[in-house]
Amino acid sequence: FLSHSLQAKMSRPVQARRLEGIDKNIWVEFVKLAATYSKVNLGQGFPDFPAPDFLTEAFRRALSGGNHMLHQYTRAFGHPPLVKVLAQFFGKLLGQDLDPMTNVMVTVGAYQALFCCFQALVDEGDEVIIIEPFFDCYEPMVKMAGGTPVFVPLRPNPPKDGKLMSSADWQLDPAELASKFSKQTKAIVLNSPNNPLGKVFSRGELGLIAELCVKHDVLCISDEVYEWLVYDGKQHIRIASLQGMWDRTVIIGSAGKTFSATGWKVGWAVGPDRLLQHLRTVHQNSVYHCATIAQEAVAQGFQRELMAYGKPESYFVQLPKELQQKRDWLVQSLDGVGMKPIIPEGTYFLVADISQFKSDVPDDPSSDEPYDYRFAKWMVKNKGLAAIPLSAFYSEAHKNNYTNFIRFCFAKEEATLKAANDILQKWKLEKTS
Repeated sequence: FLSHSLQAKMSRPVQARRLEGIDKNIWVEFVKLAATYSKVNLGQGFPDFPAPDFLTEAFRRALSGGNHMLHQYTRAFGHPPLVKVLAQFFGKLLGQDLDPMTNVMVTVGAYQALFCCFQALVDEGDEVIIIEPFFDCYEPMVKMAGGTPVFVPLRPNPPKDGKLMSSADWQLDPAELASKFSKQTKAIVLNSPNNPLGKVFSRGELGLIAELCVKHDVLCISDEVYEWLVYDGKQHIRIASLQGMWDRTVIIGSAGKTFSATGWKVGWAVGPDRLLQHLRTVHQNSVYHCATIAQEAVAQGFQRELMAYGKPESYFVQLPKELQQKRDWLVQSLDGVGMKPIIPEGTYFLVADISQFKSDVPDDPSSDEPYDYRFAKWMVKNKGLAAIPLSAFYSEAHKNNYTNFIRFCFAKEEATLKAANDILQKWKLEKTS
């Protein structure tokens, strides 16, 4: 009798409705594949080179120094030294007088800052415009908040002269973008520099988005985690600095990407108090608090960068130079074997066209899996090289239009990139022999 009543109790659905349809996650599957098969992992976006010495030194000092309070809770919305320096730093960049207590909030990585934005600002029935391709968590986070994602694609315009394509060749259609704004639109998510393409939105493109936000009274969630990783003399423009945008924008940043320490999980949101006060409510009632010592070390990293701003010794000047060389190296390597790279203007990532490699992985009419998924799985199992299918960064409706591309991460040690090149060269020889 007892076991029967227990069973009866457990037959009702346990899953909350808001999780329906968002339980599949590409990272779970591909991280596992890479761990099992890959000799070279250019899949996930993290550097395999060390964080800068001044940052790890700051962490050591915080850990072993005399201040035992650094092992306890600090202020829930951000360690005072960190919010103070972030307010100084971003105030300077945005031309705003920022209050560290109300205009900055520290989060468990940029990921939690995004989650706070959607939970705090999006209601049942609200529409949120997402530009495709997009970092894959935006869609499930909007849905969990009860919102409806509305997708607008960047459309590729290949150069006529046979040159390699650039991420700048992927553009919004202004009329198409304007058509997505309606009375239901609550927010637009902007990610510049964009993961996965590496596109850095131009002043003109940002101006167009800003104009539509102001006209329709729409919020902007601006994911700027790759703000320092911009190449070829391009400039990262902050949409919050454009006319009418400060008051309606939440800027999201990441110490993980800024200081090559993704495992520390220190992120932040910067914006007007009228928006941030609602993010604080979500933060307070979810994680409450971020690791004190990591915040202390990041604060010291920013102190150093504030002094070195724009100078050659600034990490924010050095890192993009190093990454641009790594990017160029991988571009050459992929181009040399016939995988056509799309040259990114920013970020850790590079998307390559695999059309010329189709003979290696034939189409399978019986599979409902997008071609790039099957290609990436085949490549990691048979060649030991891990990458991520581009269609993972598209909505279900548009996935099948972009199945000839895969995304590589080039924020890696030279030895890692060389090992990737060796795999590609060997593969090319096998194809031609």
